[in-house]
Order: sequence, then structure tokens, then C-alpha cells
Amino acid sequence: MKVLVIGGGTGGLALAHGLKRAGIEVTVFERDALRTDGLHGYRVGIDPDGSRALHALLPSDLYDTFVATRARDPKYFNMLTEDLKEVLALDLPPVIDPVESEKSISRMTLRQVLLTGLEDVVEFGKEFTRFEQSASQVTAYFADGTHATGDLLVAADGAHSRVRRQYLPHAKTEETGIIAIAGKLPITDESASLVPPKVFEGITIVNAPRGLACILHVMEFQWDRDGNVKHGIGGNTEDLIRRWPGLQFDNTRDYINWGLSATADKLPADIMELRGDELIEVAKRLTSHWHPNLRKLIELTDPGTCFPVNIWTSVPLEPWQTTNVTLLGDAIHTMTPGRGVGANTALRDAVNLCRQLIAVRDGRAELIAAVRDYEAKMIEYGFDAVIKSRAQMTADDPVHKPVVGRLALAGMRTAMRAVNHLPPVKRRMRDSMLAYRGADRDELTLEIRPARVIG
Repeated sequence: MKVLVIGGGTGGLALAHGLKRAGIEVTVFERDALRTDGLHGYRVGIDPDGSRALHALLPSDLYDTFVATRARDPKYFNMLTEDLKEVLALDLPPVIDPVESEKSISRMTLRQVLLTGLEDVVEFGKEFTRFEQSASQVTAYFADGTHATGDLLVAADGAHSRVRRQYLPHAKTEETGIIAIAGKLPITDESASLVPPKVFEGITIVNAPRGLACILHVMEFQWDRDGNVKHGIGGNTEDLIRRWPGLQFDNTRDYINWGLSATADKLPADIMELRGDELIEVAKRLTSHWHPNLRKLIELTDPGTCFPVNIWTSVPLEPWQTTNVTLLGDAIHTMTPGRGVGANTALRDAVNLCRQLIAVRDGRAELIAAVRDYEAKMIEYGFDAVIKSRAQMTADDPVHKPVVGRLALAGMRTAMRAVNHLPPVKRRMRDSMLAYRGADRDELTLEIRPARVIG
């Protein structure tokens, strides 16, 4: 069995690790020309579900490297007003279990972790154009004139998947009406002094009038600006980072990341064409009445890190006839960042598909039947996550309306401030937030054994 994976994102690379460990031939075709190419976003939260999936798919030493390269764990979850007044601050427990925990991860660092050990599996500079199916095989064609043939083609090529457009032309995505501007700036004495201590040590959401929202992440890593392990790290963590070859491809350094979102009608019509300083100016205009420190953070942002994001979401669809082409992650269930589960759902896909393909390897299932079982589960939980994520981030939310929005914002702030002064209620809210799990534990475990040799 040979598996062709289109796209070297989180789900596709994680799947490739699991298949390689299982002795199943796999090749990943990545459009970027080099390992260091591409702007892959900034912070991503890998929740316990995602951690279990990675723990199941990656070699154990590489999983340990993943844990060692995470950012410093946040101590607080904060909600603030636009003038930096605290609405709610929840204490987050320290991370103890390396698997059963939420982790703040740099997307570029995660990419370099997942590329480690797949040097013989990933082909760069491969822009997918189309595929052709026969009765038992599928051939992928690329812009450079080459092609590859395998038994299964997996679309892991993201929200604008070319595979999906050809394979499931009736599968639609649509705009939520929300557009975000993202940027980051290095942590310096000046930038660190602009935010309160709880913000510097936490994850923070600023909710403002007119439906404006801004999320702030402060990301500190175990290595310094020169890529050297910071003084005093010590132990196995220091050894893992020193031995990890992926660090030489990673430009991640300590930073503050912000993402400012608004409905499209509050932004310039050409917002998606703007870059750099132009986006910073838009962000400054949107936040003209915000606290000077927040505006200074925007002003200090590296223009080269700014980009606009039009928030799209998939439209759920009914099951389709299974063939030797399938999909995972954003290629089939694009979702808003409203619940922060996009990458984790892609990792869940990777575990489930890997399990089914191991059953094929062992002769316990036929390929099409195995893929059908994978798709049946994936469609159910994937589109459930799409629906719930959209509810968290849509222009239809009353908070974006001129009058109703102010009332909704005031009501939310009043309720959260009341909670903030009731420690038992705060603890219950925190525990409820941390207790969310998207999958059964057994679903995200995987025993990868070598194939039996017969003869």
C-alpha cells in the first residue's frame, strides 16, 4: 500500500509519521519550495486531544521534543476592556502531565518538529494541480510536470484545497463576515512593560465596543535570540533542544502576538490586499479610543509579520461515496478559530485514518471499507466542530450590532466581573473550561506494531 498526502500541514505530517512508523509507504507533497518557506501563523493551542494524537503518532523521542519546544505555559486566562481594565482573570493550573495538558505552540516550531524524521518522506516544491483515479490506484499531477501514483490520496492541503475542489465540487465554504489582522513583535523591555503582569503571563482577550476583539499571546521559549538554549534550562529539556535539528530551520523567538478582529463592514474594502504598515495603520484606526499601551503594541509590531485573515467556514455536507481519495483537517472541515480546535481536529483525523490504514496493512479490512469507516466518524465530529466554532465567531452575533451590541457587551462584562469576585464560581468556570475534551481517550490512542512477515 502506498499513500500520497497532498500538503505538509499539521494533520498531513502527523499522519505521515504514523504511517512511516507502521511501515506503510507514504510520500508528502508540499507546495513550499523549502523547509523554511511560508508564513504558517503564530500561536496554536494544542489541547489534550491534540497532544494524545501526537503522542500516538510520533516517535517517543520526537514527542518529547515537541513538549520541550512549547512556549512557556500561561498562568492566567484574562478578559479585559479596551482600556486595560480587568473583567475576569482565571488562574490556570501548572502543567504536570506531558500529554494530558494544553500547550502554547509556535506554528513554525510545530512545523519543524513534524518535519523532523520525515526527510525521506516529504517532497518540497510540489504544487498539486489535479488527480486521476483508476479502479485500484490514483495518480497526482504537479505543476512541475511530474506525477505520482499510489493506492490512496489524502487531501491535507488546507482550507483552499485543490483536491476538494476537484473531488467534492459541491462541498462549499463561506465567509463568516469576520476579518482579522494578525501581527507580532519581539519581547523587549519596552514591549513587556506595556502590558500588566497577568497579561504578560497569560492568554488575554480584549472585548471592545462595535464587536471589536483582540487576542494577545505572550510566547517565551527555551532558546534565546541567537537560537542557543537559555541559561539554566538544564536536564532532559536542554538535551532535547540541543540535539533537535529542526531548530536550525526555525526563526521563532520570544514574541507578543496579537490578532484584532472585526466585521468586514468596519474595514477597508481592499483589506485583503493590504500588507505591513498599511495593516498597522488600519489596526491603529480601529483602536483609536483604546488604551495607549495597546496601541503602542500595535505601533511596535514588525510590519513584515502582519497579514489579514478572512475567516471562512465549511458548510456541513452529507456523506459522499467513498473512493481511494479522502480528506483531513481544513481540507474538508474548515472552521473558525472561535473554539481553537482546528489543528486538534486535524490531528484527530490523522489518528483515526492511520488506525484504519494499519487495519488494511494487517489484512483486517479492505482499503475502501477502511476509508469509509474513517470518513463516517470524521464527518460526524468534524462538522460538529465546524458548527460550534462558527457560533463563536460570526458577523451575525448581536455583539456586532450598533445598539444591541453595546448592551450585550455591558451584560457580559457585568456577569464576568461578578464571577471575578466569587472565587468558588471562578474555580468552577476554570475547571469547566479545562475539562472540555472533543474525543474519547481510546479514540486517540494507537498501538503501532511492525507488520507481520508471512512466509
